[in-house]
Amino acid sequence: MAHVFTDHLGRLCHIPYPPQRIISLCPSITETLVKLGAGPRLVGRTRFCIHPNDDVATIAKVGGTKSVKYDKIERLQPDLIIAEKEENTLPMIEQLESKYPVYVTDVNNLEEGYRLILDVGKLIGAEDKASEMEQEARNSINRSGKISRNLGSVLYLIWKEPWMVAGQNTFIHDVLTHAGFNNLGQQLLTSRYPEVTKEIIEQLNPDWIMLSSEPYRFKTKHLEEINDWLPRSRVILVEGEMFSWYGSRMILAGDYLLSLQNSCTSY
Repeated sequence: MAHVFTDHLGRLCHIPYPPQRIISLCPSITETLVKLGAGPRLVGRTRFCIHPNDDVATIAKVGGTKSVKYDKIERLQPDLIIAEKEENTLPMIEQLESKYPVYVTDVNNLEEGYRLILDVGKLIGAEDKASEMEQEARNSINRSGKISRNLGSVLYLIWKEPWMVAGQNTFIHDVLTHAGFNNLGQQLLTSRYPEVTKEIIEQLNPDWIMLSSEPYRFKTKHLEEINDWLPRSRVILVEGEMFSWYGSRMILAGDYLLSLQNSCTSY
């Protein structure tokens, strides 16, 4: 029997309940579904959905987050596709929803990350597990928030050529703020992920520059490059998944942020 759910964009989704053939188009949601016990019902994922590795290895890949192979999805016959506003494109979602139930999520801060866990739990009939996971995630993140300190200004780089940073109204921004950093990216109002030049970075003069492991995989050579032209700023490599993956990954993020706070304090 179909249930009607309202997704994060206010759209009504008629979903066979509980869904038995789920495709996830967002890596953090795929991981959350597996942790909630829905792994056996996951029939499709993107090639970026890599966690938990042992659980997703046998799940069919349907393409990337920006483009999918519609013929593969047709063969999988999903009764629920979970998409994400930021990760997936509108034309892709519109084409998919012409044939399948598509539930679209939209997460821009920590509170919405907690809500996502509960909403996904309702979608798949795992409310009790989702409630436990949400509380565990909230407790984990709250542990790092108990350390009241100003760790200085930061630019969080997500891309190179062009350089791009995390700006305001993003999940990354909320995590940085929660952890005690002043995200200078919020001053750049051109977009949620503004492009910046070396000159702009120099003018902002951040105390910290964080080089994320995703979506661009920054490495030690990039750290050394930036150190050469910005010797005042302290440049560090960070695990992007801990800053941008919501859902079940938030349980691990709390301890990671605590460790980062401690290392930045003693830097």
